[in-house]
Amino acid sequence: MSKDSSNPIDPIIVDVPFAQALSDRYFAYAMSTITARSLPDVRDGLKPVHRRLLYAMLRLKLSPDTGFKKCARVVGDVIGKYHPHGDSSVYDALVRLAQSFAVRYPLVEGQGNFGSIDGDNAAAMRYTEARLTPFAMALLEDLDKDTVDFRDTYDGEENEPVVLPASVPNLLANGSEGIAVGMATNIPPHNVEELFDALLHMMQHPECDTRDLMRYVVAPDFPTGGIVMEQHDHIVACYEAGRGSMRVRARWHKEDLGRGTYQVIITEIPYQVSKSRLIEKMADLFKNKKLPLLGDIRDESAEDVRIVLEPKTRTIEPELLMASLFKTTDLEIRYALNMNVLTHAGVPRVLSLKECLAHYLEHRFAVLARKAQYRLGNILKRLNILDGLLVAYLNIDEVIAIIRYEDYPKAVMMQRFSINEEQAEAILNMRLRSLRKLEEIEIKREQAELMAEKKELEEILANPAKAAMVIREQFVAMKKEFGKHTSLGKRRTSVQHVVDADMDISPEAFIEKEPITVLLTQREWIKAIKGHQKDVSDTKLKEGDEIALTLEAKTTDQIIFASDAGRFYTLLGDNIPRGNTAGEPLRLMVDLATDERIISAYVYEAGMKFMLVSSAGRGCVVDAVNILSSTKAGKNVFTPTKGAKLHASIPTYGGDMVAMIGNNRKLVIFPLEQVPEIVRGQGVILQRYKDGALADITLFSASEGLSWKSGERTRTVTDLTGWLGHRGSVGKLPPTGFPRSNKFKE
Repeated sequence: MSKDSSNPIDPIIVDVPFAQALSDRYFAYAMSTITARSLPDVRDGLKPVHRRLLYAMLRLKLSPDTGFKKCARVVGDVIGKYHPHGDSSVYDALVRLAQSFAVRYPLVEGQGNFGSIDGDNAAAMRYTEARLTPFAMALLEDLDKDTVDFRDTYDGEENEPVVLPASVPNLLANGSEGIAVGMATNIPPHNVEELFDALLHMMQHPECDTRDLMRYVVAPDFPTGGIVMEQHDHIVACYEAGRGSMRVRARWHKEDLGRGTYQVIITEIPYQVSKSRLIEKMADLFKNKKLPLLGDIRDESAEDVRIVLEPKTRTIEPELLMASLFKTTDLEIRYALNMNVLTHAGVPRVLSLKECLAHYLEHRFAVLARKAQYRLGNILKRLNILDGLLVAYLNIDEVIAIIRYEDYPKAVMMQRFSINEEQAEAILNMRLRSLRKLEEIEIKREQAELMAEKKELEEILANPAKAAMVIREQFVAMKKEFGKHTSLGKRRTSVQHVVDADMDISPEAFIEKEPITVLLTQREWIKAIKGHQKDVSDTKLKEGDEIALTLEAKTTDQIIFASDAGRFYTLLGDNIPRGNTAGEPLRLMVDLATDERIISAYVYEAGMKFMLVSSAGRGCVVDAVNILSSTKAGKNVFTPTKGAKLHASIPTYGGDMVAMIGNNRKLVIFPLEQVPEIVRGQGVILQRYKDGALADITLFSASEGLSWKSGERTRTVTDLTGWLGHRGSVGKLPPTGFPRSNKFKE
């Protein structure tokens, strides 16, 4: 069937590649989302829905000095005239503008239930009422004086402002959040007095940079308070780039209860954190035993936040308790800064603090110029009429005669007195009582005042310095109205420029500190006895088993176990089984190989070092930090040569000299400093054996001499000249009287 080209309703089909059609439509959708929904305007800091809400409320005459109106009426006007979207989304936007915990300087004053910091929803719009706040009126100030452009609404029946005059820097004062397509914005609120101080400084010093302005705008000022925990340079870097993040913590204090007990009171929580969800999460962590320092949590909040935290024991420091909570809960958050806004040209850009203020300042100058031009036009019209009225007063009798006897008095007066149509119309509209003499004097006075105002306005339009002076006066007035001396303008968020705000929470912080005695048996069963016990002979063991080693420690200590394979394992004292039992196999707690045996155990101390020596006479020194392990697999530190085992692991604080004797009964002595310190490996040769192995090794002090024990006697030799040498030598026979067992200690 052929298409009738004469039929106007026949479709015109154009072939377009699917990828191009999809791309074009998605691009149109993305730009619509960016420019008409998600990103705020840099000039007034508002998104279209918020701007339309404020304008609709202004048209409804909902100023701060008038009564409230139902929110349903406001929402109906907005969606019917300006914003053709769902009523719930518009109402949600209205509710947020009224929440003092969500908006630093609320733009709507609500009456009724507008939600809470717990995350509760507002009541339905038919129950709540609203009106504008003084801060919102400052945004709308001079809107009727041709200060901004207007455009047609979506249906062409109304018009709406493209942007508001904004006598206050709302973008930074209240901040903004939004997620568009491929971009987002997240601007924190700030203190408006600090913003005005920065603007005044920038007007005085146009060459200043963001760092200079940060002397005034020190950090965000969140409506929920809290503490910003960042160094000054980091905050400055965020504002210079327009991106970054800052840590925000809850505010708390210690409340003494007497007899050494206390509780922690949280009075402010981070911005955008729901109190109920915060407490719910803390309760879950507490139930799952992931907050071992916390004894109890209660919410005693009324209008103000009051969260009570009780420590598990009175010995726990409150700073340590809070440090553990900051790490695991939303009592500390990272606020992401992303100052992505629409410039006056409608282009999205990430701006620095100075650029945001500069755009706002440019807008204020444009508003001032348009307002002055508008007022100047009105003055010229009024002066024109006043000139005509003065003509009438000077020729009052003739004017009356013309009006009384002429059929077309307007035209006659225009020709007779050389006046224009507007002046003639004003004369004709005069009331008879205005013909008195005093009215003429009043007109001349008004004319003089208007001429003076006209001169000032012309100066503002012609002289940028004069315009700047007017802008400064406006800023000072706004600063006085919303400054820190007012309850609304007082800074709520404090700043701590800390070097390191994180406390090192060691494992012992979560454990009650108690003395224990650790026992390891020949069959490598392990247990702990409460207290430091000297006599452990009556302790319960497996039948046929014996104690291999004992160690005095505390439940908060980290205990290092050395195996003959050169691996080291770490156990926390509190994790070693206690009670009147035989203990547990060590192999259930660490991954010991079948042929691997524990040769020694020590309590870890910061700064300690160990000398490791294999049965083949090779050895080294290692730092205990490199031995610690957090896994069951332990850490492979020393690698004995083939056929050898790790023979000894000795703390180096035992002396400055090394004495080694082989089973070939050769003794060598050399300074400990000759043994190199390594991180891991098989070490260096300390004593050479032709046919033999290491029998024993010890550390001693050169000033005290070498001692050994034989039976009940202890002998000491101070003159060791014949045995002193270098590491790696064979050595000589030991002094007379040295035990035949080749052991320094029997």
